[in-house]
Amino acid sequence: MWRRRQRRIMSRLGLIAGGGSLPLKLIETCKRTGRDIFVLAIEGQAEKPFSPGVPHHWIKLGETGKTISLLKSEAIDTLVLAGSVRRPSLSELRPDWRTVRVFAKLGLAALGDDALLRAVANEIRKEGIALIGAHEIEPDLLTPEGFLTSRKPSPENIADMEYGIKIVRELGRLDVGQAAVVQEGIALGVEAVEGTDALLKRARDQRRKGSGGVLVKGCKPQQDKRLDLPAIGLRTLRLAHEAGLSGIAVEAGASLLLDREEVLSAADKLGLFIVGFKA
Repeated sequence: MWRRRQRRIMSRLGLIAGGGSLPLKLIETCKRTGRDIFVLAIEGQAEKPFSPGVPHHWIKLGETGKTISLLKSEAIDTLVLAGSVRRPSLSELRPDWRTVRVFAKLGLAALGDDALLRAVANEIRKEGIALIGAHEIEPDLLTPEGFLTSRKPSPENIADMEYGIKIVRELGRLDVGQAAVVQEGIALGVEAVEGTDALLKRARDQRRKGSGGVLVKGCKPQQDKRLDLPAIGLRTLRLAHEAGLSGIAVEAGASLLLDREEVLSAADKLGLFIVGFKA
């Protein structure tokens, strides 16, 4: 009996929650399937109020040692990182000793999102905690390949999309961002520290007269697909519409399409296309 109880406890899933709706969706999936879950919510990033009845603890960015201690004390052997995390300035971070050691190993590379995430993930793995992607909990989150809406991209849209993919690949290689907006062969903006929402708001102000542009989102070439996959949802769609864009192209099999049915239905009503592209 003790052994059965130990296996049950050690199967608990840990969730480090950033902003947006994805962490809450994963929590609901776990509640629906009866999977035991413990949440570490990042202060200033995760949504409030938090899901009632779910055991959780609030942590600050930079508390790597504390995070690992909490995961071990809660007998977590599997962990998922979900939700957006606004990259803080170095002055905002209050790194503990373990985080300082990670920074020391990385040097200037610590200023990039992907390098820092991979380094912290490696510290967690050293403690025997396995990392999984959000799509391994909810496979339907992954963006499928092909034309996903009633509206299809025009030849001009496809040209913008192809150019946007090249831009996003280079942004990713440099560990800068995951998205770009292109209209009639002109890059209206690229994603950096501000995130996709702010990019779309800037693109609205930069938009030229003529056919609408395209938002392109893709995975960084070096990215660990268990960490920080690009995602779009209803908010992304609304902002793309407000920016006067014709549609969205997002990497199939390497990005998350949140609220898929609602997003595709809303896109049809707004007259936007959504394409899942293979890089």
